[in-house]
Amino acid sequence: MRKGLRKTERQPRAWQRMLSGRRLDLLDPSPMDIEIEDIAHGLARVARWNGQTVGEHAFSVAQHSVVVEEICAHIQPDLEPRWRLAALLHDASEYVIGDMISPFKAALGVDYRTFEERLETAIHVRFGIPAKTPIQIKKLIKKADRACAFFEAVQLAGFTSSEALEFFDAPPDGYTLHIEPLSPAMAQSRYIQRYNVLSQAAGFATVAAAFDTE
Repeated sequence: MRKGLRKTERQPRAWQRMLSGRRLDLLDPSPMDIEIEDIAHGLARVARWNGQTVGEHAFSVAQHSVVVEEICAHIQPDLEPRWRLAALLHDASEYVIGDMISPFKAALGVDYRTFEERLETAIHVRFGIPAKTPIQIKKLIKKADRACAFFEAVQLAGFTSSEALEFFDAPPDGYTLHIEPLSPAMAQSRYIQRYNVLSQAAGFATVAAAFDTE
C-alpha cells in the first residue's frame, strides 16, 4: 500500500436483499421490509433435516409449515384463523436464518435465540398477529411441530418408529400423513395458497400466488 493511503474500513453488511426488492436489516428487522412472497420463496428452498432425506426433492420448511398448521387444526378444530396463521408462520424466520437442527441452536446459545425472536416479532406484526403468541397456542404449535417431525423422521430421515418416539411426539389420534416432498415451486405455491385462505378468514390482506401449479 502506498504511503499516505489507508485501507478503507467497511462495516460488515447486516442486511439481505430479497427478490421482492426489500432490503431486510438483520439486526433490526422492520415489519415493513417483510413480504409473504419472500418468505414462501425462501422456505420452499430451505431443506428440513439438513437435506438428509429420501426422495427426488428435499422436504422443505414451506411444506412442513403447511402440515403443522393442518395438524394444529386437527387437534383443535375451533382454532381461530389468526392462530392457524401463526402456525403456518411458526418457522417463517427460517427464510432468513435457515433451518438449524435443534442441537446446533442449543450450541449457539442465547444470542441466536434473541435474534430469532426479534425476527419472529417483526413477522407477526407484519401479518397482523399479536407479537407475543399466547403460551397455550405456543404449546399447541409445538405439539403439532413435533408430531410432524415424527412423520418426517420415519418416512424420510431413516428413523424407526421407536427411535422417533424417543425424540418427537406421537401423531394425534385420528391423524395420518403420507409425505411426498414437493418441488420448490409447488411448495411455494401451496404455502402462498394456504396463507391466502387463512388471511382471508382472519380478515387480513391476501396476495397473488407466485406459481400457478395446480
